[in-house]
Amino acid sequence: MPQKCDFDALLYRFEERLPLWIARRSRSLREPRARLVRIPTAGLLILGGIFSFLPVLGIWMLPLGLLLLAVDMPSLRPPLARVLEWLERKWPATPQGPK
Repeated sequence: MPQKCDFDALLYRFEERLPLWIARRSRSLREPRARLVRIPTAGLLILGGIFSFLPVLGIWMLPLGLLLLAVDMPSLRPPLARVLEWLERKWPATPQGPK
């Protein structure tokens, strides 16, 4: 049976696929000193995802809020790690050009 990757490694690999400015913000929100900003941000994103039927808000906010909340709630990590593994299989990495 293959060894399961940990949540942090999966999240880091997911961030590598995002545009640079989004990945930087995500990494800064995951730092321990950003906890007072991270938890309310996660709550607002989850709330925005629940009200996705309204203009501007969208269902995309819900998983993003859950990923941020999982940094502080270890019980959310295993199911979200499975989602990230699934997403990694469905969204293959594209080769990066020269930087």
